[in-house]
Amino acid sequence: MKQVNLRIYRTILPLLLGLFLSVGAYAQNITVKGHVKDALGGVIGANVVEKGNTTNGTITDLDGNFTLTVPKGATLVVSFIGYKSQEVLAAPSVVVTMEDDSQLLDAVVVIGYGSVKKNDLTGSVTAIDAEKMVKGAATSASDLLVGKAAGVSVITDGGAPGASATIRVRGGSSMSASNDPLIVIDGVPVDNEGVNGMSNPLATIHPNDIETFTILKDASSTAIYGSRASNGVIIITTKKGQSGKPRVSYNGSFSISTKTKTVDVMGADEFRAFVEDKYGKESNQYAALGKASTDWQDEIFRTAFSTDHNVSVSGSIPNMPYRVSVAYTNENGILKTSNLQRLTGAINLNPTFFDKKLNINLNVKGVYNTNRFADKAAIGLATQYDPTQPVYMSNSDYGNGYYMAMASDNKPIGIALANPVAMLEQKHDESTVYRSIGNAQIDYKMHFLPELRANLNLGYDISKSKGDVIIEDNSPMTWCSGNYKQGWGDNSHYSQLKRNLLLDFYLNYAKDFGIHNIDVMAGYSWQHFYKSEKNSYPYSAAQAEIEGKKEYKDGDSYETENYLVSFFGRLNYSLMNRYLLTFTLREDGSSRFNKDNRWGLFPSVALAWKINEETFMKKFDFLSDLKLRLGYGVTGQQNLDNGDYPYLPRYMDSKAGASYFFGDTQYSLIAPLAYDKNLKWEETTTWNAGIDYGFLNGRITGALDFYYRKTEDLLNTVAIAAGTNFSNQLLTNVGTLENKGVEFTINAHAITTKDWKWTIGYNISYNKNEITKMTINDDPNYVGVIHGGIDGGTGYNVMINAVNNPYNSFYVFEQIYDQNGKPIEGAYVDHNGDGKVGEKDNDGDLIAYKKSAPDVFMGLTSQLSYKNWDFSFALRASIGNYAYNNVQSNRESWGGSEMFDNTGFLKNRVTSATYTDFKDARRRSSYYVQNASFLRMDNISLGYTFNKLFNNRQSARVYATVQNPFVITKYDGIDPEISGEGIDNNIYPRPRVFMIGLNLNF
Repeated sequence: MKQVNLRIYRTILPLLLGLFLSVGAYAQNITVKGHVKDALGGVIGANVVEKGNTTNGTITDLDGNFTLTVPKGATLVVSFIGYKSQEVLAAPSVVVTMEDDSQLLDAVVVIGYGSVKKNDLTGSVTAIDAEKMVKGAATSASDLLVGKAAGVSVITDGGAPGASATIRVRGGSSMSASNDPLIVIDGVPVDNEGVNGMSNPLATIHPNDIETFTILKDASSTAIYGSRASNGVIIITTKKGQSGKPRVSYNGSFSISTKTKTVDVMGADEFRAFVEDKYGKESNQYAALGKASTDWQDEIFRTAFSTDHNVSVSGSIPNMPYRVSVAYTNENGILKTSNLQRLTGAINLNPTFFDKKLNINLNVKGVYNTNRFADKAAIGLATQYDPTQPVYMSNSDYGNGYYMAMASDNKPIGIALANPVAMLEQKHDESTVYRSIGNAQIDYKMHFLPELRANLNLGYDISKSKGDVIIEDNSPMTWCSGNYKQGWGDNSHYSQLKRNLLLDFYLNYAKDFGIHNIDVMAGYSWQHFYKSEKNSYPYSAAQAEIEGKKEYKDGDSYETENYLVSFFGRLNYSLMNRYLLTFTLREDGSSRFNKDNRWGLFPSVALAWKINEETFMKKFDFLSDLKLRLGYGVTGQQNLDNGDYPYLPRYMDSKAGASYFFGDTQYSLIAPLAYDKNLKWEETTTWNAGIDYGFLNGRITGALDFYYRKTEDLLNTVAIAAGTNFSNQLLTNVGTLENKGVEFTINAHAITTKDWKWTIGYNISYNKNEITKMTINDDPNYVGVIHGGIDGGTGYNVMINAVNNPYNSFYVFEQIYDQNGKPIEGAYVDHNGDGKVGEKDNDGDLIAYKKSAPDVFMGLTSQLSYKNWDFSFALRASIGNYAYNNVQSNRESWGGSEMFDNTGFLKNRVTSATYTDFKDARRRSSYYVQNASFLRMDNISLGYTFNKLFNNRQSARVYATVQNPFVITKYDGIDPEISGEGIDNNIYPRPRVFMIGLNLNF
């Protein structure tokens, strides 16, 4: 009996104890029934969580109500996009009234010479927070911009380490001058000419040091930069220090790059069979075959490993926030020997004095960059080189052990192809670059008049670079493509010094007068650009003999400079916070023009109407923003790509190498260059109409813009009477170019709950350009500016700028096809109707055909998070762009010297040649102008965040990213995305990059 009772007690007592504890615990909880509202009613989907326990929470229903059980005495945190977060003490019944987040509504956007509230913008301006970007493997600032903004096209120059980028804002505005936008880094406008030995000048700044991009697109926003703003303005602002305790951040990544695709050429066995079938075993062609089996593209490409590390420290000491960062990048390219190593540093100090009336912003950024540039010609040679020949050969005094095509006398064939592997291994094209960009910006609010500010900005951009191009003696390329084709190596050297000094000063007065707000600014700018270069070249044997065995010629050296002096002003006026006016005026004086054309006046005006602020719109409570914008302005272009003295008479060394003996001394002659003393600015007039919109308290925002741009006084080289100006060609202001376009952007916080968050952004742009004038007088015989040289066709050009056609159209014969869609060899449309058709017979049948620029391009970004997990991707599409496939046009024919040279060597064919089966090369056929539209996923990333490492003050994120995972296109080449003119030849392939990374914050 006792044992039974003992068992009962052992069973019941724990149950009673558990029940007692559970009742006690339950008694400590409270069920909160609440309502969340704003000025218009219940807030749907607001987050309600227990403070300190983010796993316990809920969201409000369609009426703004919620129910949540929390411990007694707990605090509730209520949040929603567009509102300030609220904290309330838990109670059985609570009502929470949300207030608009003024920081969101009043977000400040950096513009030229100042900043403005985002809600008060009158121009077409896109502001991008670098921290919120979907990022892949980014080496420079331009990498971050790819696909991120409507109207902004960014095409990297292939996949080389630190490759440059072609950036276009709303299409190009010039044919002969620069089409690059003005880049302003922390208030310092930098020149667009780049730095010798550095592929991408924007690689000066490490991407992790960038805080925001602001893109000024229409003339009402860019005219404040006057003579340099025709192609848009990109303002880069770097990160600054924040008040508080020191914070340390580390960002590191390791990546593996692989090639995605190679040109489909014949393998060794396929090539042997083809030669035997076409020419027979007794032919010279068959005798030229080797016994090896070499995939030359495999030989020049590799799997590359790269690392990137960035450490920053930020915080504040009394009255001075600071931020210091240092980064190291080691990027290897998939083309063997290509490498970039970069060490960057940045210091930012923001001391304040006199009760924050005197604010100083000090920025210093520096880079030490070393490069080894692989010769991209090896890419094209690898597609042409005979696959039956080996990489190396023995028992030869030529080529340093690398295979070379040999003549019957066992000497190298001077016109043969250079061994592509030797070209990479034995050519050392290396550079070292030092560059620093910095400024001191002093902003003072007058003690006696706080509404008046004085701002002084002193800035600099200084770079020093040097490089050597060394080709080893007896390398195959010194016999096939060297300066003298006698096996002598090459050893040239270059150096460059550039200085860009800046002084800006302006006064700014801003004050509210009841329903009126006035913000007026006036200033002065002075900028000086200086450049010196020196180049040294080796002597030929004959010259060395004459000059006494010197190793180098005296280097070609020169110095050049230009000045830009400006006066500028801007008026922002607001009435009742509804009707906005911006008027801008800038007068620029440039030393690049003569005194009669030196000064240019660039005005702009913009109007905006905040429709949603009108009383009759208050009933539309779902609208958080609706603003109509209209803008007009004139901007200029003074970077003519023709030196700093284009209006002055200049001389150059005689192209014919002519010389004159004075006694026993021989002097080289110089020849005068044609010049136009009346050269002046290219001027672009822009009209812009836009709508900014926002719904559901900012959960959905975006803009729609329409624009028309017309560039007048367009530079073009035109024919003049022989002997009137040292030439029958003259670069002068004669043309007109028009751009028309539409841009649309939408950004949405699609899901915002306690655990799930999803933001998505989409932009699409349409641009059409047309050249409407190119000559002083109408000339029916003037076809346009023919350009775009190609590989394999000496003297052939396949592009044209012509009236009534887009800029950079292709210039080809229109191919005729059979009933099955196959091109008929040598059959073209007789456009001039003279009965003569053929590449050699009638250039009059050449036409402007398609173009390299897209009609439409778009970008899509997505960022999805669930609790600590995050998943993001970036997609980009380009529609209507075409490319000239020079790889196919140069490697498809089998007759003549295109495949076999009588000196005794063969060239490989692309496998697409089995379809066309052209005997002769048809390089100017429209068949090779191919649709290069594409859809590319730039990157896709998965990450996980650890909110607590040791305590709440440390966090970490680990992630994995794939860059360039796929491209969908009909284009037959390796990559449809081609920078420059759109000619696919020796393009460095963009790799697929697998990256893992770690972010730490302390």
